[in-house]
Amino acid sequence: MAAVELILLERVESLGQMGDLVRVKPGYARNFLLPQKKAIRASKDNLARFEDQRAHLVALNLRRREEAERVAERVGGLSVVIIRQAGESGSLYGSVSTRDIATVTTEAGLTIDREQVILRHPIKTLGLTSVRVVLHPEVSITITVNVARSVEEAAKQAAGQAVGRAAEEPDETIEELEFFDGEMSQEEV
Repeated sequence: MAAVELILLERVESLGQMGDLVRVKPGYARNFLLPQKKAIRASKDNLARFEDQRAHLVALNLRRREEAERVAERVGGLSVVIIRQAGESGSLYGSVSTRDIATVTTEAGLTIDREQVILRHPIKTLGLTSVRVVLHPEVSITITVNVARSVEEAAKQAAGQAVGRAAEEPDETIEELEFFDGEMSQEEV
């Protein structure tokens, strides 16, 4: 399929800056860039309209970026706690998704959408996880998500203490471990 030519209306990560003429796959244009109003189709009319509105768009983008930078300074180092059920090994019965993080972060005072939370994989274990939140295409912050079974356990994790099975088991040394000597009986083979 032929690539679609678009004019970017804002900076898009790993694609280009505002005003760049880019070629993308039709599905990416149709399903993401155009509905999100991050780009318009490249035509003579749209190019002329973009050039007429360029100063306004740049000023609007600058104002939004400055606002995002102020918010980033105010909430830098934000840490949120999510309480979930988990097994003895620390594996969650489910996972923590971008929606969960956005909800808890909004309750903590930073209003964000789940689309702003960048999470490579859903969180499936207890512990502290650093998560990137994009406030503006050019401004992002890192928040700490503390996933625990209880508020007390979250406080221990935040203080750097081991919880769960890791806190109960003493550290083993090499002398205490039993090694396999390499010989197998006929029954095992």
